[in-house]
Amino acid sequence: MLASELWRISLVAAAALAAVPKASAQHVILDAPSLTGEKKAPSAPPPRAQPAVWPRLDPGAILCQTADDLDRHAANMTARVSGGETLAANCRIIALPTGIQILSRQGLGRTQVKLSSADNATGWTDAWLPDKAPAGR
Repeated sequence: MLASELWRISLVAAAALAAVPKASAQHVILDAPSLTGEKKAPSAPPPRAQPAVWPRLDPGAILCQTADDLDRHAANMTARVSGGETLAANCRIIALPTGIQILSRQGLGRTQVKLSSADNATGWTDAWLPDKAPAGR
């Protein structure tokens, strides 16, 4: 009787152990903020690239008020290199990419443009402005 009773007890114990869920590392929950640190909110996704405006003047392009100012600016560039005297020209350097509308072309280095900014200024530039946007822009 002792053997059959021992057999029954071990069978009941084995069934009880099988019914109890096993403790594993997957079920461990740490609820200690000082140990785990504060949870960070997910960051916003990166902004999508905006299609480039074309035609445009890129930073560093020259915009002169008149065609004569553009000619004086070109003469000043030559004079600075050769050490000559410069003349006053009403020109400015474009700081940010600026959308434009091409009004007229006089050869490759003289283009009259209208800025797509709040003041809608018109002027002349020597920037290379092809009809279609260059590839990769």
